[in-house]
Amino acid sequence: MSLRETIGRSVGALRGEGRGRVLLTVALGWGLLVGTRMSYPVLLPYIRGAYGLSLSVAGLLVTVLWLGSALGQLPGGVLADRFNERHVMTAGLLIVAAALTFVAFANSAIAVFLGTAMVGLGLSLYPIARITVLTEIYPDAVGSALGITMATGDTGQTILPPIVGFLAAAVAWQLGIGLLVPGFLLLAGLLWVVVPDRESQSTGSLSVQGARNVLGELRSRTMVLVTVLLFFYVMVWQSFTGFYPTYLVESKGLSPSVAGTVFALFFAVGVVVKPAAGTAYDRVGMRRSLGAVLVGPIFGLGLLPFVEGFWILVVLTALVSTMLGSGAITQAYLAEAIPENMRGTGLGVIRTTAASLGAMGPVLFGLVADRGFFDEAYLVLAGLMVLMLVLTVRMPRS
Repeated sequence: MSLRETIGRSVGALRGEGRGRVLLTVALGWGLLVGTRMSYPVLLPYIRGAYGLSLSVAGLLVTVLWLGSALGQLPGGVLADRFNERHVMTAGLLIVAAALTFVAFANSAIAVFLGTAMVGLGLSLYPIARITVLTEIYPDAVGSALGITMATGDTGQTILPPIVGFLAAAVAWQLGIGLLVPGFLLLAGLLWVVVPDRESQSTGSLSVQGARNVLGELRSRTMVLVTVLLFFYVMVWQSFTGFYPTYLVESKGLSPSVAGTVFALFFAVGVVVKPAAGTAYDRVGMRRSLGAVLVGPIFGLGLLPFVEGFWILVVLTALVSTMLGSGAITQAYLAEAIPENMRGTGLGVIRTTAASLGAMGPVLFGLVADRGFFDEAYLVLAGLMVLMLVLTVRMPRS
């Protein structure tokens, strides 16, 4: 059976018993959220020009976005355990809509930073609730369900940044951000109608003993190793995506519009990679599926500083993008491994820890680039991917 047929059958199975509309709505919300988040790197040159920001300060803006996205995931996970996911995800979409409106009308760099932090905090409410509701609906195919959802995210990241970049170049960067707001309001209403009222599965309490129970479940060697892998992945991913359009413009000589197109390709490949990775996890387990998606980025990142030309950059971008499949694999593993009564809280602890530490990547990357070591920074990212591959060998086979 071909890969296309395998993915096709998996997608068909996900549609049964009325579950497809829930999956589609949750996925569309995720696509809009991450597409909006990845519009920031495309807008970075315009924001730098408008407020005279250095690369390191621009990197700090990206870090603020990612840090906000990380810090709210633990309370978001607790809320997902104790309340209906519909409420949590809808609230996240509405907060982002309000924050984007604030950024669009901001008249200073400080206001842009504050609004961006609000965008990150709103976004942070969605990821854990998305995972827990899909794990409940698809207990035997969570890898495939998350793969489809994350691929929809990559569709958003492929489509939205070029549109936002075009509007920024043609009119103003604020227009691109402002036009996203109606989409958030529409999806918030749709999600409220479609996602079912699921009763809380939490049997614990917000207490010291409850916290000990959660931490006790997360102290196993495998859980710690997955957290470390997730941390390195977040750091590499955020550093790469935060500056790749700027790097293509300043170091490779591409125009901003062409750089935005190449950047969109990174996520376009993920539309195929993520469902394939999720299906591979369901079929062959953690170690082999994760190792397979980490090889391409090592070569892509390692060769990037030494090449020139549009088409070779396109090829290397596609190689690097295979790392996007690791998210579907690691999160599916965590969703299955953490007990149901603390799944949201446990995922929140792990994702907040990994994402908060990983959010330091863009500002550190910006500091290195500001000192004239843009190329060398990408070689460091390649080295981190090698380390991830080595750690993957120590993961369980299933």
